[in-house]
Amino acid sequence: MEILAFGVTADEEPLLERAFEGRHEVRCLDVFLSEDTAPIAAGYEVVSSSVNADLGGRVLRILAAGGTKMIAQRSTGFNNIDLEEARRLGMTVSRVSSYSPYSVAEFAWTLAMAVNRRIVRASNRTRDFDFRLNGLMGRDMHGRTVGVLGTGKIGEAFTRIAHGFGMKLLGWDVAQNPACVDLGMKYVEKEELFASSDLITLHVPLLESTHHLVDSAALGLMRDDAILVNSSRGGLIDTDALVAELRAGRFTGVGLDVYEAEAGVFFTDKSLEAVEDDTLARLVTFPNVVVTSHQAYYTADAVGQIIDTTAANVTDFLAGRRSENTLVPS
Repeated sequence: MEILAFGVTADEEPLLERAFEGRHEVRCLDVFLSEDTAPIAAGYEVVSSSVNADLGGRVLRILAAGGTKMIAQRSTGFNNIDLEEARRLGMTVSRVSSYSPYSVAEFAWTLAMAVNRRIVRASNRTRDFDFRLNGLMGRDMHGRTVGVLGTGKIGEAFTRIAHGFGMKLLGWDVAQNPACVDLGMKYVEKEELFASSDLITLHVPLLESTHHLVDSAALGLMRDDAILVNSSRGGLIDTDALVAELRAGRFTGVGLDVYEAEAGVFFTDKSLEAVEDDTLARLVTFPNVVVTSHQAYYTADAVGQIIDTTAANVTDFLAGRRSENTLVPS
């Protein structure tokens, strides 16, 4: 069988080919799956998609009409997939339910420290041989309070690093993580977490209940000198409300690896085009904001695990098995 994989980066391609070697052929495309590109999949029983693919009802119907029976998504998130339509069409949909939590947790800390210690500004200055320290003062993390929204595997990994810094630990989640409690984490209501934390990091899934979890009210509760980091899903933050607070001169720093309107922008080269998203254009102009392109997961370890799991999901589909990664069984 030949499998068609959309949205494959140059780094991923050899890993995908190796994962399926000896079992199936894999054709890798760097274009993302959308209504325009879905017809390419005609004749492919199995299609693999990336996190920014459009798998709404119209795209799924095009795929089904072309003979696609399985979608193997190479990500944990699946809010881009119309699962009910997939079920109606009799398609199997799988995802990668877990991979290295350290990749995202470590990157979240990278963003936090980058904005705290003004790393981007300092690097830009030294490239121009400007070695002044004015405007580069940061703060010790030791002894300060971190608020972790979402204390699953990634949140726990972030908390362990925070514990190593000697920080006070606050958490919020639907259920307490005993490992975080053992580290000294105190679970509080999210309003108290927003008001009491020097550093706030988001590690919850994007659901209807968590959409704009960080809204104008939550931002209003935060300390003026707080740091906010989001390496989970862009829709967790009301970006327009965040921009309004930044324009008012609030927050020591904001580190964003995700953006709520990133589809069609992130993972692409827009450097020679006019920026159509006014909110994103304004966001990246703030000197205390660092925006990266959804790369927190992007380590050799994590991507390797994602691809190995994707290959296993395809094997399970062909054998008629389901697993914890199966979102919609055929």
